[in-house]
Amino acid sequence: MFTGLIEEMGTLLDRSMTEGGATLTIEAAKVLEGVAFGDSIAVEGVCLSVTSFTPSQFTVGLAPETLSRTTLGALSFGAPLNLERSLTPVSRMGGHYVQGHVDGTGRIHTVKADGDALLIRIDCGPELLKYIVPKGYIAVDGTSLTVIDVDDAGFTLTLIAHTQPLVTLGKKREGDPVNLETDILGKYAEKFLQGGK
Repeated sequence: MFTGLIEEMGTLLDRSMTEGGATLTIEAAKVLEGVAFGDSIAVEGVCLSVTSFTPSQFTVGLAPETLSRTTLGALSFGAPLNLERSLTPVSRMGGHYVQGHVDGTGRIHTVKADGDALLIRIDCGPELLKYIVPKGYIAVDGTSLTVIDVDDAGFTLTLIAHTQPLVTLGKKREGDPVNLETDILGKYAEKFLQGGK
């Protein structure tokens, strides 16, 4: 479980495709403080387990499902990556509950200046839109954000000036893909209303 408050941006050093998926090697600092084998680190919003590490980098494995459902398989070498360690019992809860289980991807439709903030429109499919509501939470590449507006093709959010240099979304442009995780509460409510099916 994560908060969606990005701790640092790491850098993709290596990606190796394997028969059973892929591995990523990522340069980082803060998220490696106290790290152990098997710890969970969210990379662009995807919960991944540390398989090896040094003081300045770590490696994670990607299953075929992860490659097909997220943007991680298409990353370029040197790409900046949002990184966050998993919650502990003493962690501050400043964002929202982010599982690191990406529901799917969307694509940035527009990025417009709104004062010193960025107004970002993201298009996605109806399978995700049914869980997205105005003033609700969404994790975009692992970043906890508040939805401003929703229509039948996508949603809009604001990225404030303070956050722009701290997360990868501040560097993305129109047409770029993003990982999306909708708020878990909507999924539970739907299941409950369907009688647990």
